[in-house]
Amino acid sequence: MALALAGGALALAQSDAFDPEAIAAGERRQLISAKEQSAAALARSAALEVQAAAATDAADRLKKRSAALAARIQSAEADISAGEARVALVGRRLAEQQARLAEQQQPLLELTASLQQLSRQPPVTVLAQPGSLTDMVHARAVLDAVMPVIERRTAGVRRELAQLRETRAQQSVALAALAASKQQLATRRDELTRLENEGRLRSRDLMSSARLEADRALGLGEKARDIVDLMDTLEVDSGVRAELAQLAGPVQRPNDPASGNPATAAPSTQEAELAQGAYRLPVVGRIVAGLGEVDDSGVRSRGITIVARPGGQVVAPAPGRVSFAGDYRGYGKIVIIDHGGGWTSLLTGMIGLSASVGDTLDAGAPIGRAGAHDAHITVELRRAGRPVDIARMLG
Repeated sequence: MALALAGGALALAQSDAFDPEAIAAGERRQLISAKEQSAAALARSAALEVQAAAATDAADRLKKRSAALAARIQSAEADISAGEARVALVGRRLAEQQARLAEQQQPLLELTASLQQLSRQPPVTVLAQPGSLTDMVHARAVLDAVMPVIERRTAGVRRELAQLRETRAQQSVALAALAASKQQLATRRDELTRLENEGRLRSRDLMSSARLEADRALGLGEKARDIVDLMDTLEVDSGVRAELAQLAGPVQRPNDPASGNPATAAPSTQEAELAQGAYRLPVVGRIVAGLGEVDDSGVRSRGITIVARPGGQVVAPAPGRVSFAGDYRGYGKIVIIDHGGGWTSLLTGMIGLSASVGDTLDAGAPIGRAGAHDAHITVELRRAGRPVDIARMLG
């Protein structure tokens, strides 16, 4: 599905390069898609805010608030994309109306000039020139015949002028909405930065152990031959960690003391949510490459590549634990998330990170920012070392 979307988008872009109608249709599709993304992000934000209000633990409440705010940031980004598409559409309509108006005005201007020249002839000259009276009668007859045509033509021009004024008003509204969305985005980003700083202060006591784990992850990254080798190594680490967690420990207190049956651990939230297909794209934008597609350099894609807005908010596509976060060999800043049960996500192409090794993330938690120019975010999902088509996993 993702491959078909990306391939279709590329073919459409090539065929639409000089087709104004196709370009306008593409802008309308972009507007619809951006509005849908904005609505979905707002719905996620509302749900997360309800969870944050119900949370009793301060740390959990802070995480939910951060995720809710990240969703609102993505909604504002989608609103900006929709606003840009709307401004482009209105601008195109304005240009078309101005062209039609100019086309209708030209013959009217020529006719008006001729009538003005005829009207400038002094009445006295009619009596002094032979045949002038007959000419004047003919001119009067011509004017009587021409006036209804002029009225019809000018009615069309008046309609075009009214539509032109209406379109200019729509353009002003669209530009104002776009400016408001940009201001809202800046405000929400500042608020998220404050929340992230608050979270760092709260977790200050855990910094030493987190730093040791981050150093170990960076050491694994330096030893790995490539990014696939790094993910394989981290998946082995995850497996070892899961096996250690399953070793027999102290006998758990039974749920019912009379029954003598010990309490059984519930399956992890990460595995349960992935099993339900609750996976999401990590950034608002347009898909340009899908699983299995070969790029210009001959490399086959193992995931989905999305063109994000400059500085776009990147969030966790599903709940999990951060196994790696940092720069890696030409991929920009990357984040690897262990979802449990052999599921792993890799996100590449970021220029700033807000997640650290060892962080436990909810779905939608902020993890980083896209670049300022030509921002391409790639997300890969693997299970037991094999790429998985994300399109089938999207909730």
